[in-house]
Amino acid sequence: MTAAAERVLLDSVPTGLYIAGEWTGSSSGATLEVTDPSTGEALARIADATPDDARRALDAAVDAQEAWAATAPRVRGEILRKAFELVRERAEDFALLMTLEMGKPLAEARGEVAYGNEFLRWFSEEAVRITGRYGTNPEGTGRMVVSQRPVGPSYLITPWNFPLAMATRKIAPALAAGCTVVVKPAALTPLTTLLLASVLEEAGVPAGVVNVITTSRSGAVSEPIISDPRLRKLSFTGSTEVGRALIKQAADGVLRVSMELGGNAPFLVFEDADLDKAVEGALMAKFRNIGQACTAANRFIVHASVADEFARRVTERVTAMRVGRGTEDGVTIGPLIDDRAVATSLALVDDAVAKGATLATGGKALEGAGSFVEPTVLTGVQPGSEILTTEIFGPVLAIATFETEEEAIALANATEYGLVSYAFTQDLARGHRLIDRLDTGMMGLNAGVVSNAAAPFGGVKQSGIGREGGLEGIHEYLSTKYTLIPAD
Repeated sequence: MTAAAERVLLDSVPTGLYIAGEWTGSSSGATLEVTDPSTGEALARIADATPDDARRALDAAVDAQEAWAATAPRVRGEILRKAFELVRERAEDFALLMTLEMGKPLAEARGEVAYGNEFLRWFSEEAVRITGRYGTNPEGTGRMVVSQRPVGPSYLITPWNFPLAMATRKIAPALAAGCTVVVKPAALTPLTTLLLASVLEEAGVPAGVVNVITTSRSGAVSEPIISDPRLRKLSFTGSTEVGRALIKQAADGVLRVSMELGGNAPFLVFEDADLDKAVEGALMAKFRNIGQACTAANRFIVHASVADEFARRVTERVTAMRVGRGTEDGVTIGPLIDDRAVATSLALVDDAVAKGATLATGGKALEGAGSFVEPTVLTGVQPGSEILTTEIFGPVLAIATFETEEEAIALANATEYGLVSYAFTQDLARGHRLIDRLDTGMMGLNAGVVSNAAAPFGGVKQSGIGREGGLEGIHEYLSTKYTLIPAD
């Protein structure tokens, strides 16, 4: 991909706020810079919203709510289907844009386009399948009607690591259910959401149904939206720390909340595992998105009898990984999102080594421009190491060992998080026991990737509230109403 082609794409992306169907600048005139994490160079300057802009965006969503809720489900579904087709037509643009602003290799960005776009198609189909119930009450004195209604105006806060998928996973079910939205993408990777907004506009989404505000002051800009009594729903994907604060804010308005928060995913490898499959699963679960995923395997808990061989095979593969700018051919590991992420990953590595772990490969930042860390493997990670309790969010694979199934389960569950777990075993009975006993909202049994638009995504404990995707996803944006009709 040439620099000229990259520039043409960047020049085609809107740089304003999208409010009430119009592209506008910030009310203060302020802008924020979006940079390429592989070079540190500026990609674009975009509008930096103020609290007043946030109020305008919510005003637009409120004004459009009644008409959008009254829009026929088939019409809502067809608009989402049209958006799906348009994203598919511009798949290369979306993939390149994500690689430029987030850093992931282009091949992975293409995978995200395919995955993220499926939410538009899935919920275009679910829009016409919102159902209720009708029947006689047990006493025979009347008829019960149970119906589903849109929750109402919704505020959607998306993270930087999956710029397209996290936007479509929230916007699509909200629109399918009949809710209008204000979307606030992360300041580090807002360009993909701005391009998506232009595609939704082209697909026929009416003015005010989708509003996008970009800002460098997330808390100040979010506050007037969350505290407004007209808002009825808050959906957030990000850290558990920020999620807790948002839940507290949402409590005053008794808002419906969906929270997809942090993870500390265990990856269990038992003595009977197919090691070829386990290694492939480990590489996908750890290094996809450069390790910057809430679903990334964080703790590799491997049976002592196979730990050395597993580590040898993994290290051989990791050492061969190519690090570089995501647009370059053959690159499998791009940059971390910024220098702070680099420092965090390396501090965890240093702590583990100081407490007895062995550095099998990697463990250093790359010199020169960009936020690059060598893909890293640690073996013999000891209890008490910070890397076992802290979400890494980087390309670091940390291996600890266990002796018994009970010990493995106890180690896996010894965390406040519960988003996803992975387990490799050829024992079917053990697999069923793990399904029952691992405290996570999702699980990959002999699989290193679990995400699918048709499946419910979400966790337990401090990994979140609610589900996105699947049959369950649209219900996050619906409220249940019961009506009694007397028999006489």
